[in-house]
Amino acid sequence: MQSRRPASVSRRQPSPRRNVRSRPRSRRFQLCRIVLIALLLAIGYKQMQAYLRTPQAVLVLGGAVEREEFAAEFAQQHPDLPIWVSSGSNPEYSEWVFSEAGVAPERVHLDYRAKDTVTNFTTLVEDFQNQEIDSVYLITSDDHMRRARVIGEIVFGSRGISIKPVAVESGRSPEPLEKAIRDAARSLLWVTTGYTGSAMGQFLQTRH
Repeated sequence: MQSRRPASVSRRQPSPRRNVRSRPRSRRFQLCRIVLIALLLAIGYKQMQAYLRTPQAVLVLGGAVEREEFAAEFAQQHPDLPIWVSSGSNPEYSEWVFSEAGVAPERVHLDYRAKDTVTNFTTLVEDFQNQEIDSVYLITSDDHMRRARVIGEIVFGSRGISIKPVAVESGRSPEPLEKAIRDAARSLLWVTTGYTGSAMGQFLQTRH
């Protein structure tokens, strides 16, 4: 009795085409990893650079009275630093706040050119650069700090100026991420063209 020949089990061979297709995907993935690592290293380097540099000035962003009141106390702890207030309270009140804290008037610079957070930075970056200031304390409310830092890293960072954030407690929830993204785009526009897109920013604000 003849035994039956066992049926051969055919093994599916990998398609050469599939291997060819997977290679570009693998390369793209590797490239994305390299870019991501490079970005993380760049961000880490910027943060390390900011902490290693000693701030030479204090920048206070207007928009809430408590920021200036906090800055006046902060100035007492840093008696050698000049204070710049960008579009804060009216001059009479702002001068009174710093005077009450014993801060010499010649240390306080009130600037009212800014119309929004982006122009808080773009209106002062050349002043700081001309005075060879390469690091500043940034004072603003905690709910506003994320957006301010993003703008500051782009605008000031483009001129080699680092920032050290000092947040003022507000008790408010953080601003929507969309605001930071919008103003990051405006900041990049300023770096590349010198135009802040303030009209676009005001239009978008009226729609929210």
